[in-house]
Amino acid sequence: MRWFELFFLLIVGILFFCLGWEIWKKEKISLIHDYHHKKVKDSDKKAYTTIMGKSLLIIGVGIILTGVIDFITHTLYGWWIFGIAFCIGLIIIVYAQVKYNHGLF
Repeated sequence: MRWFELFFLLIVGILFFCLGWEIWKKEKISLIHDYHHKKVKDSDKKAYTTIMGKSLLIIGVGIILTGVIDFITHTLYGWWIFGIAFCIGLIIIVYAQVKYNHGLF
């Protein structure tokens, strides 16, 4: 069962990491749903994609660390890392949405 958890969390974490990288470095705003970036000005798109991409990277790294820590230690300490990383990433996403899109939707 531990192998399944590790494998699943690695796949999901790598997916979030790759999406964050594409949004941040390649500025693929199209990977974000339309209504989340509808009101973002063209001059702010680089800053918006940078913040959104980095927040997804933080969440992805948190998910990867969760799987690795739980697999090695056989405890649930990794889920604390997930909770912290997810909260930090979510706060950054909400900040970017409010600042550049002038609201969550």
